[in-house]
Amino acid sequence: MKRLSLLAAFLALPAIAQQPQTQQQPAQAGAPANAQQRNDGAASDSHGFVSATRFGQRDGASLYAATCAGCHMPDGRGAAGAGRYPALAGNEKLENAAYPTSIVLNGLRGMPGFATQMDDAQVAAVVNYVRTNLGNRYTADPATPDSVKAFRQ
Repeated sequence: MKRLSLLAAFLALPAIAQQPQTQQQPAQAGAPANAQQRNDGAASDSHGFVSATRFGQRDGASLYAATCAGCHMPDGRGAAGAGRYPALAGNEKLENAAYPTSIVLNGLRGMPGFATQMDDAQVAAVVNYVRTNLGNRYTADPATPDSVKAFRQ
C-alpha cells in the first residue's frame, strides 16, 4: 500500500512542476527595484563592498574604518607586530594632501594601493578624514575628486 502511494506521489511530480508559476507583484511606482537603485547605483554588502573589489562607503570616517583602521588602528596610532603600521595620528607627513593621496592610490611598502577599489570622491574623502581627524588639523589644501583624478593620469 505504501509503495503505491509513493509511486503515485512520484508520478504526480511532473504535473506539479508544470503548473504555471505565480508572477511576483510589480514594484510600487517610484520604489527602487534593487539594492543598486536604493544606494544611488552603488549597492554594498555588510562589509561595505559594492562588489568583491569596490568599497561602497562614501564618507571618510566609514572608509577609514573599512580600509585603514585594521592596520593603522581605529585611533590612528599605528601598530607593530607581524608588520609595522605607521601612526597616522599627529603625522606631519599628512600636511600636504598630495602625499596621502598618492599612498591611498598606489600603496607604499607593505600597504596596498586602493586605486581600483575606490573612486576619486572616496579617495578624497578618506584622505581628508585622516588629515582632519585622529589628532590632525590639516585643513588647508584639501583633497578633491579632481586632484585625485590628476594622480591617476
